[in-house]
Amino acid sequence: MTAWLKHKIDAPEDFFYQQALYKQSQLTKPQGSLGVLEDIATRLAAMQKTESPSIERVWVSIFAADHGIAEEGVSAFPQIVTTEMVKNFVNEGAAVNVLSRFVCAQFEVVDVGLLKAVELDGIVVERVGHGTANFAKQAAMTETQLNAALLVGKRAVKRAIEQNTQLFIAGEMGIANTSSATAIAMALTGLTAEQLTGAGTGLAAHAILHKSQVIQKALNLHQQELKTPLKILQYLGGFEIAALVGAYIYAAQKGLPILIDGFISSVAALLAVNINSQIQSWLFYAHQSQEKGHRLVLEHLQARALLDLNMRLGEGSGAVIAVPLLQMACKLHNEMATFEQAKITTH
Repeated sequence: MTAWLKHKIDAPEDFFYQQALYKQSQLTKPQGSLGVLEDIATRLAAMQKTESPSIERVWVSIFAADHGIAEEGVSAFPQIVTTEMVKNFVNEGAAVNVLSRFVCAQFEVVDVGLLKAVELDGIVVERVGHGTANFAKQAAMTETQLNAALLVGKRAVKRAIEQNTQLFIAGEMGIANTSSATAIAMALTGLTAEQLTGAGTGLAAHAILHKSQVIQKALNLHQQELKTPLKILQYLGGFEIAALVGAYIYAAQKGLPILIDGFISSVAALLAVNINSQIQSWLFYAHQSQEKGHRLVLEHLQARALLDLNMRLGEGSGAVIAVPLLQMACKLHNEMATFEQAKITTH
């Protein structure tokens, strides 16, 4: 059932990349003087197979689910906050709603597995369970649930493609999901709980220590099972993290550029890269969050974040904030004059 995850991902088109590099060399500026903005534009030209890259149609999917590990007291907020925030998303009151409106993105929130279903219009209901199991005691999910959650992400990308989306963003909501992401990152990188465990929703130092101890014990419990990326996801993950992984891989398979948010999204990207390494060339990393382990995860991805704003909100917010950077990179590439057009002598 997961064979689709390994399906071929084509590389962005080198012809258009070289063409875009040449155009950048002809624009009225010293070569390389626009830095990362030049890299964004040339990469997008290759991804979109065009001389004039554009990011006008943006899609944001927020995957929401609850986590059994919350029973261990690893979050500063109670689990009910996951449901309350989902209602806030539907009512367009969250940070990511404000930001999505600003960039004119199409927005959806997907219930992948809240503890209890929410009866509200505006929620995409794709439930694969009533929250995950407590991974400090047993596997977070069954193999069937894992497969189902991965497909939730795939279907979100299909909805985005139907709307001719040019950029896909996925966010997450789930109290205690930094614990899940930290455990996954430990299993994938070999880094320690002390190196990776952060404040999450705002834990004090003693609570961070407790959180890291809970995570370490869970890894010890499941050590013999954590042999593949999918087993790591099954035993330590969340439904919403699995949805992120499925979405990222399918978007890349369909040639849709992806903008990654913060710590949890980057851990999902690390999983995706470990499952299908060809995905890497389709990913942009929006920002380096304040969450302790994020910098280390980005290093393992050999990724450079576009922004560093000391954010740690999650829910896709940091990614949406970076959208105007991509749009401005495209505008500069498409609309600046060349030296020839401006009749500027270069010799």
